[in-house]
Amino acid sequence: MSKHLFIFIGLGAFAVVAQAQTENKAIRSGNKLYKEGKYDKALPEYEKAATQNPANPVSHYNLGNAQFRKEDFTASEKNFDTAVSTATTNELKQKSTYNKGVSLSKQKKLQESIDAYKKALRLNPNDKDTRYNLEKALSELKKQNEQKEQQQPKQNQQQKKQQQKQQPKPKQTLDKKKIEQFLKSLEQKEQEVQRKMQQNRTRATTQPEKDW
Repeated sequence: MSKHLFIFIGLGAFAVVAQAQTENKAIRSGNKLYKEGKYDKALPEYEKAATQNPANPVSHYNLGNAQFRKEDFTASEKNFDTAVSTATTNELKQKSTYNKGVSLSKQKKLQESIDAYKKALRLNPNDKDTRYNLEKALSELKKQNEQKEQQQPKQNQQQKKQQQKQQPKPKQTLDKKKIEQFLKSLEQKEQEVQRKMQQNRTRATTQPEKDW
């Protein structure tokens, strides 16, 4: 896929307003570390803020960003989803929905990412990044479906060959019953021959000598 497919929304677009001071401090600390590229250190700060106030969408949004940078796309998807459900502004909701779509795309969940991009586009029809990613995801899904259709006939042929291999070969030998009958017949004939030979021997020994 194109390297431009997943255009990531930058961090720090949302100010923390009217939150507890410790929460503000954790988010500010996390933002500073994130901008420095220290995602490992930024993560626990955002987690601390999200624990202190689970209803704060900014904490979950920023946490999702850090998790995304660490390529933990499943976790980032969940936090973006939480940010969407708790967002109090249309802007934050749109950006969280878009980022959720990006996380889904990274997990190859194309249909789900398409649904997320569509929702984000409805929230902001002028967002070029969302429109671009939606078009790319739709194109990728179409390509996958075409590949599956092309592979289907080949799979059917392979299944038929496999079934033919598994089918038992027709027996070349005589039926068991017929073999038994044949052997019995041979035995009877042999007994008949032996009996006749015995009779001939008996006649030869009892026959009187010829009178010349």
